[in-house]
Parts: sequence; C-alpha cells; structure tokens
Amino acid sequence: MKRILVFILITTFFSCQTKQEEKLPVQNTTKGGLFIIGGGSRPAAMIDKLIEFSNLKAGYGYILPMASADDSAYFYANKQFSEKGLTDLKDYTKGANQLLDSIENASLIYMAGGDQRRLMDVLTEKERNSIRKAYKNGAIIAGTSAGAAVMSKKMITGDERKHPEYHATFRTIEKGNIIFDEGLGLLPANIVIDQHFIYRSRYNRLLTAVLEYPDHIGLGIDESTALFIKNDSATVIGEWQVVSFQNRNQESESKNGLLGARNLELNIYLPNDKFKLPQ
Repeated sequence: MKRILVFILITTFFSCQTKQEEKLPVQNTTKGGLFIIGGGSRPAAMIDKLIEFSNLKAGYGYILPMASADDSAYFYANKQFSEKGLTDLKDYTKGANQLLDSIENASLIYMAGGDQRRLMDVLTEKERNSIRKAYKNGAIIAGTSAGAAVMSKKMITGDERKHPEYHATFRTIEKGNIIFDEGLGLLPANIVIDQHFIYRSRYNRLLTAVLEYPDHIGLGIDESTALFIKNDSATVIGEWQVVSFQNRNQESESKNGLLGARNLELNIYLPNDKFKLPQ
C-alpha cells in the first residue's frame, strides 16, 4: 500500500511539473530588430531612425540589391545613407557573399525592393542562415517593398493562381487563389506582411491570406512608412499607416469558391503608434 501511495505521489509531482513547464513562455533570445518599410519613398526622418536603431555610425552594414534586375539598385538603395556621410554600407553582390561571418556581425542588413521571389531564389541556405544569425546577434534587418515581403515565413508573392494576369491588387476574395513562397521567417511564423498597402488598395490580398490561413495575422504597411519590431513590440515610423487583420475565431468558410468569415478584427495604426504584436 505504501509503495502504491509513493508511486502516485511521484507520478503526480512529475505530471504537475510537466504542466508548469508547458505553460512557461518561450523566451525570445533575438537581440536585433526588424525595420520593415512598405515601399515608396523613404522620408529622411525614417532613415535617421534606421541609422539610430542600427548604431550604423559605430558599425557597418550590407545592402542586398538582388531583388532587382537593375544594376543601379544598390546605388539608389545606398543614396540616402551616403548623403549622410555613411560609407560603410557595402554592396553584398561585390564579393561580400564569400564573407558570411562578416554578414553575421553586421549592424545593418538592408534588402532593397524588386521581386521578392528573385531575392529568395538568389539567396543560398547558408546566406539565409547568416541573415538570421545577424538578427539574433543584434543586427537591424531592414527591407523595403520586396525586402519587406521576405520577412514573413509565408511570403506573399503577388501572383494569383486563378487570375495569372498581374494586377496591383486582388479584385476578389477567393479560395485557392493566393500564392505563397517561403520567406526568411524572421517574424513569428503566424504573421504575414503586405506592402504598398493603402496606396495600392491591397486589402483583398491580405484578407485572402488570413482567410486561407485563419490562424495567421496580416500586417499591411503603407508606402513611406515602416514598422519597427523589437521582440514583441511594434512602432509605426513614417508618414502613413499600418493596418492589421486578425481572424479571432480562427475560422473561415467557403461557398462556391468564395471565402467568408465572421468577427474579423481590423486595426489601423497611425505614425508613432506603438502596439504589441498580435498573438
């Protein structure tokens, strides 16, 4: 009888301990930050903030222009930095891709605009991991337009499966239409980024994303606007707004190929607004 009682007590102890351990939040050990620009022009005050956050005056950085096929992509991405006397932002395509350890210790990695699929196709798995390590080590990872889209794990490509002719925005909210590729996954896995958001009326596209994947949260960043993310805190920087869509019920339905849902949450964040990343 005593043996049975001891066994029950031991089993209960470890069961409770396991339950307590399961409730403990996973610690975010990342030291860096994300500076996600929705595209368009970059106000001088925004660049000043990016320089401040990345401590670029005391460090060095890289520009990744590979999302664009234009040879001048590095020049235009670097222009505002060079005008401020910062000359330590190197073109990653000029031999620096052999120095992965150098990337991992950079203060800033800036990904220019273009086609997000092109950027992800060019980056090797080692290079992707070096960017992730830089972020974990304390770097600011910044990107505009295509460089913003790649921050998500599920990356919006901009293409439509049912309507392959290109449009700046989706004209419908349909099941099986949106196309995702794999991004860098710097953000929590349940967050999807869309860019040029208000200016190009991309509501249908992001709504499609959160209805196809009801457990995901959509963040739409407008042009000339950035979302600075540090741990679980987000700050809107720039001239316009950031929009979030969240499917609180994590449910959606489909009828005749059309997507629907109830009780979607919409937030519109203004410049200088701060908020916790939705869970």
